[in-house]
Amino acid sequence: MECNRNCGLLTGTIIGAVLAIIGGILIPVGNNLMEDLIKTEVVIEYDTTAFGNWILPASPTYRQIWFFDVQNPEEVMKNGSAPILKEKGPYTYKTRYMPKVNITGHNDATLSYFLENIFIFQPNMSSGLESDNITTVNLAVVTAPVLYPNEAPSLNILIQLSKSKLLQTRTVKEILWGYEDPFLKLIPLPNIDNIVGVFYPLNKTFDGPYQIYNGKDDINKVGIIQSYKNNRTVDYWESYCGMVNGTDGASFHPFISKSEELYFFSSDICRSMFVTFESEKTVKEILVYRFAVPLTIFSSPTTNPDNICFCTDMELSRNCTLSGILDLSTCKEGKPVYITLPHFLHASEELFHDVEGLKPVEEEHNIFLDVEPVSDSKLNSYPGLLCHRI
Repeated sequence: MECNRNCGLLTGTIIGAVLAIIGGILIPVGNNLMEDLIKTEVVIEYDTTAFGNWILPASPTYRQIWFFDVQNPEEVMKNGSAPILKEKGPYTYKTRYMPKVNITGHNDATLSYFLENIFIFQPNMSSGLESDNITTVNLAVVTAPVLYPNEAPSLNILIQLSKSKLLQTRTVKEILWGYEDPFLKLIPLPNIDNIVGVFYPLNKTFDGPYQIYNGKDDINKVGIIQSYKNNRTVDYWESYCGMVNGTDGASFHPFISKSEELYFFSSDICRSMFVTFESEKTVKEILVYRFAVPLTIFSSPTTNPDNICFCTDMELSRNCTLSGILDLSTCKEGKPVYITLPHFLHASEELFHDVEGLKPVEEEHNIFLDVEPVSDSKLNSYPGLLCHRI
């Protein structure tokens, strides 16, 4: 039988149609197989790919720290001049590079574990050394009168005897990890630790226990914290503000959609937060979703009524009308510790009064998470928070 040109075209059309049908079948089948494989492998169990990565992530985590260096300390202390601030940093530390410890599997599809807090300075990723000098607030001088208000007259005498001042110059290492303070050494009260530092004594301690869902019963719950220190809430805040929501921020469930709010709990600031979709980005040739902290997170209760239970200091917050600052004293043993976004981003205008050098930039100073939406891999994070002692 001869096949002319029309026959060949007809044959090609039939073959093309068959291939199109087969392809239309194979593509969804392939997608379903891939989806099932991902759902299986992201479950945190002993025989899955996710388990090893969960115990010890392949990529290390780094924490970068910047300081505001006071350029005119004498004018501030003698004349009450506005402090002129100069940003110094970053000073970079490798952290969370040790495996999780005391891992225990439970019958309710959960795992419990502890995180080890270890910080190793990375000079090649830093703009300076830990020996760099920074002029900043004297942590002991501003903290002791708040903790012991009835002893204020005696404390003032001891401050003078120790030749301590409101502002002092210390090294980066001393400010972060602790130094012996001459003023605290003179306080004749029991249980006074004369070592003071922003992160003292965090280094080489353990955080937890955390208990999380492994995702076996519900893949959308993988990594979500069931309890922290054996509780569903923290007692630093009243009502729903104390709820432990979301993951620890290291990862989320797979197949993330743009409409989601991704919740995470941070033991550093003793609360849960969430991020919302902002934009699509390309990181290392991989499409990611960038999620960012919305304005409402640190808004005043007058703007966002849901934040009323985070308002604990009526004087500092101007009766809960100030935005952009969170009082952490209840979770820091009563010490006057507050956080904002860097450079007071999203904060009330009056917080910028009487200070020079603050230059908030949204792209640099907000909290961002870049997440690969299918596998849940977090490729980048920019967790900008500024810690203050007032």
